[in-house]
Amino acid sequence: MRMDDRHAAITASGKHKGRLQRDDILIVDLDDGQPIDATRKPSAETLLHVQAYRRMPDVGAVLHTHSHNQSVASRLYAGDGVVRFCGWELQKAIAGHVTHDDTLELPVFANSQHMPDIATRVDAWMDAGKPLAGYLIEGHGLYAWGRDMAEALRHLEAFDFLLGCELDLKRLIA
Repeated sequence: MRMDDRHAAITASGKHKGRLQRDDILIVDLDDGQPIDATRKPSAETLLHVQAYRRMPDVGAVLHTHSHNQSVASRLYAGDGVVRFCGWELQKAIAGHVTHDDTLELPVFANSQHMPDIATRVDAWMDAGKPLAGYLIEGHGLYAWGRDMAEALRHLEAFDFLLGCELDLKRLIA
């Protein structure tokens, strides 16, 4: 979560995200993602969180999860590079989308153990002027954000639901 113009709260590396305690959160600098307390180690994916805060000043919270729907869809749609949602009423849960008739794109970026590789792909998407409300990393999971934690959670849950619907349709049509 963004703390101020220069800092964000990030989970510490290796912590169980479903059982976080106060000591499992640390503060990082938004310039380089380095922890303010050099004795602590932030999540390996801190760069991707920091990138969202730097590129989108209105973002107040970034969430990242690894649900079944997200992981499967990220593999299924990796070749297309994007999941396109159209006609789903719940698309309106994503800020800026006011009708189910719009097409909402959720890009799928190739995975890498080297976070700058992923960040470069995200930057290229944004530099091309394409809207970005979240993204999948192939075989990994979803990043979603919002103005505050409540909006970030709404976006994350909406994307997960939409991905589940798309996966169900694929199974039923096959």
